[in-house]
Amino acid sequence: MVVLRADGSSLSPLSFVLHVLRGRWFMLFAAILVMAGAGGTYVFGIYSKDLKTNLGYDQQTLNTISFFKDLGANVGILPGLINEVTSPWVVLLCGAGMNLVGYLMIYLALVGKTAPPRVWLMCIYIAIGANSQSFANTGALVTAVKNFPESRGVVLGLLKGFVGLSGAIFTQLYLAIYGNDSESLVLLMAWLPAVISIIFVYTIRIIPYSRVGGETKAFFRFLYISIVLAVFLMIIIIVEQQVHFSHAAYSIASTIVVILIFLPLSIVGREELKALRQSSSEPKPQPEPEKHITIVTVSNTSSQPEPVLTTNSNPDSDSTLGCLSLKNAFNPPARGEDYSIMQALFSIDMIILFLATICGIGGTLTAIDNMGQIGQSLGYPSKSINTFVSLYSIWNYAGRVVAGFTSEYFLSRFKIPRPLMLTFIMLLSCVGHMLIAFGVNQGLYAASVIIGFCFGAQWPLLFAIISEIFGLKYYSTLYNFGAVASPVGSYILNVRITGHNYDTEAAKQHVNSTTRRGDLTCLGVQCFKKSFLIITIVTFVGAIVSLILVWRTRNFYKGDIYARYRDGASVKGNGAAEMVSSSSDNSKIEKEKENNGVVSGNKV
Repeated sequence: MVVLRADGSSLSPLSFVLHVLRGRWFMLFAAILVMAGAGGTYVFGIYSKDLKTNLGYDQQTLNTISFFKDLGANVGILPGLINEVTSPWVVLLCGAGMNLVGYLMIYLALVGKTAPPRVWLMCIYIAIGANSQSFANTGALVTAVKNFPESRGVVLGLLKGFVGLSGAIFTQLYLAIYGNDSESLVLLMAWLPAVISIIFVYTIRIIPYSRVGGETKAFFRFLYISIVLAVFLMIIIIVEQQVHFSHAAYSIASTIVVILIFLPLSIVGREELKALRQSSSEPKPQPEPEKHITIVTVSNTSSQPEPVLTTNSNPDSDSTLGCLSLKNAFNPPARGEDYSIMQALFSIDMIILFLATICGIGGTLTAIDNMGQIGQSLGYPSKSINTFVSLYSIWNYAGRVVAGFTSEYFLSRFKIPRPLMLTFIMLLSCVGHMLIAFGVNQGLYAASVIIGFCFGAQWPLLFAIISEIFGLKYYSTLYNFGAVASPVGSYILNVRITGHNYDTEAAKQHVNSTTRRGDLTCLGVQCFKKSFLIITIVTFVGAIVSLILVWRTRNFYKGDIYARYRDGASVKGNGAAEMVSSSSDNSKIEKEKENNGVVSGNKV
């Protein structure tokens, strides 16, 4: 078989395969696989009972370990900074090593191959293993966003959607490989993500950006496959709750899951073939006549000619050390330009976004972490609790892909700012919190759907907003800084408010009991009513705060925020967009020169 280009030349099958393996679309497929294996934190509930039983932990200790899991998964400043000065393969290799070490030590402790670790040491193990998720996000997801800058919302939604599905994918694979042995699930989490990262360590890289038509249609094909995968997983989860599965049945189900995960390869080959033919059909550009530029200086203070201005609006960000410099930290460039790290962190826009995220994601994460206890306190049967806890990953996935794709559509078609969509998601999550607070009859099913959807939807919106306002040059670090809002909100709303109120109500119900405070069970609507009324108020306040960002960025989103990537832009080096030739930039330079008393003219 010979691959024909548009200009009539041929390409051997081997050459075409090598072209595909080096292309942007195969890089995206590799990122999908990495992200599908980066959700080990979502299956903590499956093996947490083994930690409690095998190692003798009480509920309070287990909650402490869970907090360090969330802390490790969301504090990714280190991989962000590493990615600023190295290539993505370094970040992926570091993440693979941390994943293997962290979860392997947990597995050895569970099966008794090592002495039972102290609580602080177990917290370190799980924080290291969970922090590998941040390395995977930085190495794969951030790189994919830089390779598809005009479709960043779609890319974020798609890849974050696969992270949401990873918990369900892990569950099916471990049932097929190890059977119903939850201890072995930890072993699977140790080696599988590490192997995936190592295999694609050189595939995931920054590729110079060249605009190709039809990208949106290709992303929708990826979306359709992911929807089929999500629906299949949802059906399997429901059936497994109702019917006894044999090992052969689990193997068949996991085989179908693997086939669906690899099905996007057909899209990769098609898109690379189309890009190859399109590039060969484009006429070679003719050399432009040489232009001579004469700069006339109008100044009373100096007779020396002014230096020619460059298009870089943020010179301090050119060096690695400059990105962390406090110089000009309070004098940021225009929105959409490349901020330095310190300029972004001290920006009012970032502070507003961070506060809103603490309120929004912190509230939904609190509901998710306590879903089992909420169902128990409201009198739901164990089978029902297991069902909506298991299905959370599906609604998490739905929120991520819907927010990513629809926000991109509304932004490009109607210029609706992404912060406004974030406001709407927070207001919607208030409905789920209210259903829990008042214990509406059978309302927990609807609440789990709403909260799972809203939790997933906030992530691609948050990361897309950061990339749009502060640029892509230091996106690796800024992306991970935004994720820090999750454990901050979780600690305040979950540990300090919800956990404290639950223990207080449980103590009231067991005044004369000799049971330890940490082991008391609370029953009734009042167990979580006060906490979720507070969470509803906090989330509503977060929505109001996000409206401030909507107002501040209204003019920015009315313009063409992706113009710099279309008008002769290329993504190079660390992913910063560098303008090659753009009429809009030329006019900006002229204006800057006029402001400095410089008049320029061109002679051909």
